[in-house]
Amino acid sequence: MTLDDTVAFPQQTPHSGRHFVPSHPAYQRKIFGRFKRRRRKRFMEGWYYRLTIPEENVSFAFIISIEDPGTDSKLKLSCIQVVGPGDSYLVQADRDDTKFWAHKTQQALGCNFRYFSDEVSKEMKLKTALTVEEWKENVESGFQILPQQLLGRVDGHDGSQGGVLPGQGEPGFCEFDFSVEPLCGWGSQKSTGGWLASYDVFEPHWQVTLADARATGSVVWNNKRYDFVDQPFYAEKNWGAALPSKWYWTQCNSFEGYDRLSVTAGGGVRKVPFGQSESLGMVGIHHNGTFYEAVPWANGYMDWNVSTWGFWNLTGRSISGDQPFDAEVTYELDPKEKPGLVFRAPTPDEGMVYFCRDTFEANVTLSLWHLEWNGEEFVRLLPPIIDKASSHQGGAEIGGGPWWSAWIKRSQLKPAIRTLLRLPFKLQRLRKKSDRKKNKSKT
Repeated sequence: MTLDDTVAFPQQTPHSGRHFVPSHPAYQRKIFGRFKRRRRKRFMEGWYYRLTIPEENVSFAFIISIEDPGTDSKLKLSCIQVVGPGDSYLVQADRDDTKFWAHKTQQALGCNFRYFSDEVSKEMKLKTALTVEEWKENVESGFQILPQQLLGRVDGHDGSQGGVLPGQGEPGFCEFDFSVEPLCGWGSQKSTGGWLASYDVFEPHWQVTLADARATGSVVWNNKRYDFVDQPFYAEKNWGAALPSKWYWTQCNSFEGYDRLSVTAGGGVRKVPFGQSESLGMVGIHHNGTFYEAVPWANGYMDWNVSTWGFWNLTGRSISGDQPFDAEVTYELDPKEKPGLVFRAPTPDEGMVYFCRDTFEANVTLSLWHLEWNGEEFVRLLPPIIDKASSHQGGAEIGGGPWWSAWIKRSQLKPAIRTLLRLPFKLQRLRKKSDRKKNKSKT
């Protein structure tokens, strides 16, 4: 292993490491007798990476997933999907989950589908992270994701003739090799879903691991090569039984005229204890080193109006902390001109099947205001902090369903969950109050 699994990397967030026990041979000696203990219920863990190249008006998404590892499940799968220019699509997958490895304390993972020879395979199968040179020399197809380096050769197909396994679509090839410079993780490297994300309370869990970063390197997509330097990069992950039964998601970090501006917003129906569910949404904005987060468990809320396809209007407000704010972000496209790409996601009963629709070509506008208390209510201060920042490369998605009509809602937390999630904010206020009393007594 060439990467120390105990090293903390710049901008590392909670939950960057894996949440499953790999069945890869390199782990069996360390955790013999434990690697098959993992869940009787369904489990998946997925990683999403987005690269935007504004000069080419092109985006790539690298979507990796492991399902039911270390079990006898018929849905067990190691998979990578790549979304490319013009909503093109490529997938490569294998039922053999022993090829998939992942580190426990940082975002480092990989799966080598094929080696160049059987002799190489015997030599390499007990290894996890390789040097760049070693990986390129020995791996015919697969991927290796390290905290600041992404490598991959995807020899797959478009899935048009069936599922995700070999020979079920028109063949295609993608090769990627680029380094990543992190700019910000998530706020002050915090859990996207609050502190309860460390426990099996919600299904599924979600963590933004890089809200903003810059990538340098190359991608080859079906014989066309894209070389790039310091281009916008984004990363997140999910884990749990499956993705939400219904959800929306938006992201952009390539706004015109802004070098350090990133927005991520999402919401969906998630499971909570005792067989219940809740509709939850949030928005997070990073702007020149300041983090603006509107979440329902911290004296804030989020409203959304998401159409069946082509319109996402999201508003968030936070009145906690030292900088109360309002935010509004809108993503729009013509559904006839840009129908988006329908692609696969892990589902509870059928595994990896078509389950969501995605685009990288939405027109985005983002506005952000400070709020001030006027004695009766909070009002927006003018001029705005951000006044209609725009981009033509907004990432937007809807998934699950049903999507028979527009989904218009406000985040609603179950009272018990809200109380638990707000505990850190109450403790923080108590500490500040105690510090003020100590300072007064000293003076």
